[in-house]
Amino acid sequence: MRACRTVPVLLTLLLTGTACSTGPALENQGDITAPPGDSRHLTIGSAGFTESDLLAQMYALLLDRAGYSTKIISVTNREIYEPALESGQIDVVPEYAATFADWLNAKKNGADATPVGSPDLDTTMKALRTLAAPRGLTVLDPGRAVDRNAFAVAAPYAARHRLKTLSGLGRSGLPVRLAAGDECVQRPYCAPGLKKTYGIDITAVDPKGVGTTQAKQAVQSGRDQMVLTTTTDATLDSFGLVLLADDKHLQNADYLVPVVNRSRAGSARVRNALDRLNTVLTTSDLARMNEQVDSWRRLPEDVARNYLESKKLLLPRAGQGVPRPGQRPAEEAQGRGVRRCSIPKTSSTAQV
Repeated sequence: MRACRTVPVLLTLLLTGTACSTGPALENQGDITAPPGDSRHLTIGSAGFTESDLLAQMYALLLDRAGYSTKIISVTNREIYEPALESGQIDVVPEYAATFADWLNAKKNGADATPVGSPDLDTTMKALRTLAAPRGLTVLDPGRAVDRNAFAVAAPYAARHRLKTLSGLGRSGLPVRLAAGDECVQRPYCAPGLKKTYGIDITAVDPKGVGTTQAKQAVQSGRDQMVLTTTTDATLDSFGLVLLADDKHLQNADYLVPVVNRSRAGSARVRNALDRLNTVLTTSDLARMNEQVDSWRRLPEDVARNYLESKKLLLPRAGQGVPRPGQRPAEEAQGRGVRRCSIPKTSSTAQV
């Protein structure tokens, strides 16, 4: 089914009250007993960085193929999009199993709650599903692709201070201005974790996003000393950046999982459509797609579509074959993108 994926989204979309809610956003909701829903019109959320945009585009294309009408909106951080997912204003989001489990745990039990994310996938998934179900959320099966947070510094900075690990940075006592998302100031695996686990002197968080071009340029120029990115970032060399090893294992391995609003997108049809991606998508695939968007300046929708076509999950568009590796179609400049939404936080938005 043809869908328009670049759509204007009114600010009120994610600020409506409980009268328009379809999911149980209250903290004291009991177990969900209603049958899974199967809305024909689904909204996919992206967290606004390249990898999330790519995953959202692939989800939308696969759901389109399964007969749904879809649109994508980009919301800047989990503190805003997760309540919208609970209420049914967003229906599907790509998530990271360990990070999301710990985030929901902190939301329920407080910021100092013992983390439930684990290097063991089965343990993490059990904890995640237990926390998600009372909120009306269904966590679908994880795929093969795994990612985790990573921290990079400029190569000359690392050489000058003989840095190879985050422990080394902590021992150096150097003041560090960190380029990251604005939520980093309270996330246990970001600024607080760097201070607690490694003793790194984080003097400020520069809110330029996770692994964005602007964030990496800030470190390259010396304005900031370190950037939060991911292990699938294939563009670090082009910015003259190097990763510092997480030698005390602050970050868990994060398997990619689709999370859906049960009352609107909990059906077997949605699950089957998205499971098709799980069987083929690998960590190295994600890294290559990230590179095509961030280094080659291709549009996420075109990269996502070409990948799905190359894996026989979509039929090629009329008049087009599957591009050869490295081929950059001329018509990409006219492709459709994701509408960015800057949505103010309100008193109804849950905070960790």
